[in-house]
Amino acid sequence: MPTNFPAVTGQVVTADFANQLVAFTVTTETGSYTLDNDDLYQVFIQLSAAGTKTVTIPPDSTLTAAVVGSAITFCNTGAGLLTFAAGAGVTISSSGAVSAAPTLAQHKVAQAVRVGVNTYRIFGGIG
Repeated sequence: MPTNFPAVTGQVVTADFANQLVAFTVTTETGSYTLDNDDLYQVFIQLSAAGTKTVTIPPDSTLTAAVVGSAITFCNTGAGLLTFAAGAGVTISSSGAVSAAPTLAQHKVAQAVRVGVNTYRIFGGIG
């Protein structure tokens, strides 16, 4: 994640700051995972566990840096199915077979976007 991000009103945007927005920070998680503030802004999370795993999207009280439009990108690199779960008070919707609990097969990519208070839409290669 870029340092000093997100920018605040009145902040001078330097070339160094802007250049940090070009590339994703790539992280790898080896099992089930709960998102945190470090996962926001240009982060690509690979989930590599061979078994079934769950990504939990916690409420705004935990993801305090999330703003409307915050997007988190996921790739399931492990053989097991990845399921997205809503934390307490969070609403997830998707075009998946179960809209509130979309799944992601191996080598598929999806993105979760905050569209409102404690509300996320997940789209991509979901089932």
